[in-house]
Amino acid sequence: MREIIYVSKNAVTTGNFKDLMQAGRMDIVCHAVIMTLFTSNKLRDNVKLHLFFYGRPDPPKHLELMPRIDEKFQISKKDIAGLIKRMLYKYKKERKKEVFPGCHVEKLSLVKFINSLKNRGVYVLDKNGDDIRNAEIQENPIFILGDHEGIPKEDLKIIKKTAKKVSLGKTTYFSSQAITILNNELDRREL
Repeated sequence: MREIIYVSKNAVTTGNFKDLMQAGRMDIVCHAVIMTLFTSNKLRDNVKLHLFFYGRPDPPKHLELMPRIDEKFQISKKDIAGLIKRMLYKYKKERKKEVFPGCHVEKLSLVKFINSLKNRGVYVLDKNGDDIRNAEIQENPIFILGDHEGIPKEDLKIIKKTAKKVSLGKTTYFSSQAITILNNELDRREL
């Protein structure tokens, strides 16, 4: 199973928001969730998504999504935003809480999470990395990317010590587009 880690420096860390743009560009997060977990006709069953939010008022928050949903679930920004909002509302201090089947929330930093992934194939998207088309990718890979503002510099320094840098080419993509390209490459390799 592949895992994708999406980092947002400004996504709010409480469920008390109405406007997606004003909530630290939660609209961009919703696009990333859709592109990670869904194809045009189904929920992917081979992907787990980790969202790390560093926005106000109580960072960091880690949302883990590998939802088990019924066929009637609507794939829209509104529905994804509602899911994220409910997950943040249900957060409980000092523990990882399963809010819905396959959807967990906890207070955890990206660096602590990465440090728990010993002996795993961890890759960070970087324009100066090895071209993904030529890169050797381990089974059950974990890919890290940031939103339009990138990964916090302190975290990125630590991540680059253990993660292999891979590139999607010379073009800079929106994070949701990068996820689509990444999923396509891994689908072709059957990883």
